[in-house]
Amino acid sequence: MNRPDLDKKLSTRPSGSGASVAPEEAVAEATRTRHVLWTLAGVIVVVGLAYLVRFLTDFVPEATDGTWFGGIAKSIEYPIYAIALGFLANAVLSLLHVRDRMYAAFRTELFIKIGLVLLGATINFAIFVKAAGPAIIQALCLIAIVFLFTWWFAGKLGLDDRLRALLASALSICGVSAAVAAAGAVRAKKEQLAYTATLVVVFAVPSIFLLPWLANLMGLPAAVTGAWIGGNIDTTAAVTAAGAVAGEQPLQIASIVKVTQNALLGFVAVLLTMYFTLKIEKPAGEVQPDGSKPKAWKMIWDRFPKFVLGFLLASIVATILGSTMDPAVLEPRLDAAKELQTWALILAFVSIGLEFKVGSIKEAGWKPVAVFAAATGVNLLAGLGLALLLFSSFQF
Repeated sequence: MNRPDLDKKLSTRPSGSGASVAPEEAVAEATRTRHVLWTLAGVIVVVGLAYLVRFLTDFVPEATDGTWFGGIAKSIEYPIYAIALGFLANAVLSLLHVRDRMYAAFRTELFIKIGLVLLGATINFAIFVKAAGPAIIQALCLIAIVFLFTWWFAGKLGLDDRLRALLASALSICGVSAAVAAAGAVRAKKEQLAYTATLVVVFAVPSIFLLPWLANLMGLPAAVTGAWIGGNIDTTAAVTAAGAVAGEQPLQIASIVKVTQNALLGFVAVLLTMYFTLKIEKPAGEVQPDGSKPKAWKMIWDRFPKFVLGFLLASIVATILGSTMDPAVLEPRLDAAKELQTWALILAFVSIGLEFKVGSIKEAGWKPVAVFAAATGVNLLAGLGLALLLFSSFQF
C-alpha cells in the first residue's frame, strides 16, 4: 500500500471512542467556529456603539448646557453620532486587521428595513394616502429625468452599457439596492457593481448633513424638505438619517417618497432585463440559459422591496387602532414601537460607517465619478423643483 492510501486509512480509522473526523472536516468546522465567534464579536461592537450613541445623545446636551457648544449640541441628533462612531470604529478595526472578520455583523440593510417597518406604525395612514399622489408623480418624473440623463451622459463618456445601467438605476431609484437589481437584470460584472456601490456611499453620506442644512438655509417647509431628501439621496438608510436630522415631519414625508421610489424598482429592473435581452444580448448571439423568455410578473415580485408592504401594513394597523382603541392603552404601545424603531435606525447608521470600504474608492476611476457628480446635480435641482411644485401646499 502506498503512503497516501495509508494516510487516508489512518485518518478515517475508527477508534475506541468512535470514528475520528477527517482533517478536511476538522478544518472546515474550525473555520465555521471562528466565523461565528468573529461575527458575535462584530455584533457586540455594533450594539456597544449603539448604546454609546444613546448615551451621547442624552449626555452631551446636558453636559454642555450654558456653554458656547450647548446650542450646537442640542441640534446634533443620533444619526450624526451613530455614523461618526461607525466611521471611527471602522478605522480602529481596520488598523487592527479585524474589521473584515466581523463584517457579517454589519447589517445596514436589515436594520434599516426593520426601522422603516416600525416607522410605518408612527405614521397615520391618512398622511400616507394624502402624500401618495404627489410622491408617485415625483418618483416617476425623477426616475425618468435622472435615469435618462445618467444613461446619456455615461454614454457620452464611453462607459460600458452595463455600468451605465447600474449608475442610472442607483442614481434614479434607491442606490445600492437598485444597482444590485440592475446588475442581475443586465448581467453586470462584480467589479461594476462594486464601483457603483462605492459611489453611492461616497455621495450619500455628505448628503445626510448637507440637504437638511440647505433646506433650513432656504426656509423650506417640512413637507418640501422631506420630499427633497426622499427624492434625492440614493440609499434608504441615508434618507432616513437625513430625515431624522431634519425633524419628525420631514422624516415621514422623506420615507413615503423613498418607499414609493423603492416600489418602482421591480418595474425598472424588468424594463432593463427586456431591453438588454432584446437589444443588447440577442444581437450578440446570447440566449437565455433555458431558452425561455423572462417572466415579467416573477421578475417584478423577485425585485420588489418587500419591506414596503410591511411599512404600509404597520401604518394601516396603527391608524385603525388609533380610531378604535383607548389612547391610554394605545400610546404606550406606540411609544414602545417608536423606541424599537430608534434602536433599529441607530444600529443601521452605525453599520453605515462600519461597512464603508475606503480602499474601494480608488477602484472607481474618474469617469463613473464624473457621471455620478453630474447626475447628482441634476437630481438635486429637478428634485427641489418637483418638491416645491408638489408639496408646498401639503398639510400634516
